Amino acid sequence: MGAVASEYNQNKIHPYKFALWVGIATIIMMFGSLTSAYIVRRAAGNWYEFKLPDIFFINTLVILASSVTLHFSYRAFVRGQEKPYKLLLLTTMVLGLAFVVLQYVGWVELNAMGATFTANPSTSFVYVISGIHAAHVLGGVAALIVAMLHAFYLPFKPTPRRRLRFQLVNQYWHFVDLLWVYLAMFFMVQS
Repeated sequence: MGAVASEYNQNKIHPYKFALWVGIATIIMMFGSLTSAYIVRRAAGNWYEFKLPDIFFINTLVILASSVTLHFSYRAFVRGQEKPYKLLLLTTMVLGLAFVVLQYVGWVELNAMGATFTANPSTSFVYVISGIHAAHVLGGVAALIVAMLHAFYLPFKPTPRRRLRFQLVNQYWHFVDLLWVYLAMFFMVQS
């Protein structure tokens, strides 16, 4: 750990944060290529036009609310306010899981209106893009589970190490939230 600490002091960026940002950049490139492929394939014709079910936009509000609760959970953690920190972290977890459940409900509604996975390339893109995003949200939920284990099973101490771990969870969660807002707006403009 001594080498990592001295390297951090020299570079002014923690290696874990750098790794997270590289991962985020990779995810941005992947979704950029998927949405670009969507636009290119749409221009090729044979494209089924349909309106996304409203649940996808309700989902957007849920995931934005989860970002707000996580932000205030982090602020409470830094200020040494144990109860709000834990309550808001738990609320974030519930909202994150609700997002995934509502995503599934959205897919069921798409399927019920005839927009099945194999009906047309347009519907396939929606399922693939939203499904890959949901997988990334589940990765964030896993990180939230670890954060909750730290919150509820370790003595409450806002140490620099725990603060760093919570910052990483916070940054990733805000990223997947903003990514969903981009995707929801993209689908709305493209449909």
